[in-house]
Amino acid sequence: MIERKRYQHWLIKHKDNGLVKVISGVRRSGKSTLFELHKKYLQTMSIVDEQIIHLNFEDLRHYELRDFLSLHGYILERAKKEQNYYIFLDEIQNVNQFEKVVNSLNLHKNLDIYITGSNAYFMSGELSTLLAGRYVELKILPLSFQEYHSKFHHLGLADVYERYKKTAFPYLVEREDPEERYYYLRSTYNDIALKDIVTRYKITEQNMLERVLRFLLSVIGSEISIHKITNTLKSQNVSISNNTVERYIDAFINGLIIYPAPRYDIKGRRLLQRWEKYYSVDLGFRELLLPDAQGDEGHILENIVFLELKRRYREVYVGKHDTFEVDFVCLDEGNNPHYFQVALETLAEKTLERELRSLIGIRDNHPKYLLTLDQINRNANYNGILKMNVLDWLLGKEMLS
Repeated sequence: MIERKRYQHWLIKHKDNGLVKVISGVRRSGKSTLFELHKKYLQTMSIVDEQIIHLNFEDLRHYELRDFLSLHGYILERAKKEQNYYIFLDEIQNVNQFEKVVNSLNLHKNLDIYITGSNAYFMSGELSTLLAGRYVELKILPLSFQEYHSKFHHLGLADVYERYKKTAFPYLVEREDPEERYYYLRSTYNDIALKDIVTRYKITEQNMLERVLRFLLSVIGSEISIHKITNTLKSQNVSISNNTVERYIDAFINGLIIYPAPRYDIKGRRLLQRWEKYYSVDLGFRELLLPDAQGDEGHILENIVFLELKRRYREVYVGKHDTFEVDFVCLDEGNNPHYFQVALETLAEKTLERELRSLIGIRDNHPKYLLTLDQINRNANYNGILKMNVLDWLLGKEMLS
């Protein structure tokens, strides 16, 4: 198993804190594996097997426990009061009225509870109501470049990057057969689109749903509005309304296939309401649904950087400063901004000037980065703007300086 250190540290930090630990993330991003890693940690802390109860409700061996009263009784029969127990409940949306079980179990001081669920049924807004706010949530993504690279120390960074662009789902890390990758991604996509989104949102026009997703994947990294999406589809003789497009996009966001990046006014420190950007949770979905798409390496790199920023920062926005755009404005836990510009290369002087221009105009002392794939002059400092090779940055090297 690949270590997921950032996520493992989060689980350790929140161990025995009296709150339910909710692990959310796109299907097959490694939620169950994260449970296994945390169980191994618990065992190093002298927690014995009988103190760990782990149930996956997609496993038919536990079918009878999908009844909330049966599950509640099953766990309490095995949890003796004189010691602590660690309860791992996978795909808990399959349990009828699961929130009643979780809320009741959380009243017991000796039970530390961890749950995962399918995202279209398991959205944060609903969890606040269902679990009465007595939870903390860890949002996980497929493998980071650093995690992925840990399996390929024998390869050069550029070679690892070429592999990483295809997909970051953990199962596919060491599987090189394109046909196997295709069928795994298709199966994952079908689980999300059909089992989660279509069922939850009662969508009857599945072809239309996928058409909207194809469009979003074709314009990753580009500012787009609901109205523009609707008009583009109508120009292709597709009859669809703004409300339907908006509903489908909400479904993709809740299913965690697509992540939005709202626009942020840097001067006014406020969000702008129109023209968001959208990014894919995994570039494998883009290859799956747009097999004929060529090039667009700049937006592919931007997508990878966006996901890494989601891992490192509390909020990630698209920046607007006067007439210039900053690729990303990120807010840390202290609400302090960090600015990022992303480019494939900046070897030409005019290209470098263009990429620096947006950052130069920001008159504050917060960190500013220019991330590129440049091999020549890969790192530099332009009056406080730190240029870094993006692969070094993805490995976390700037955090060690």
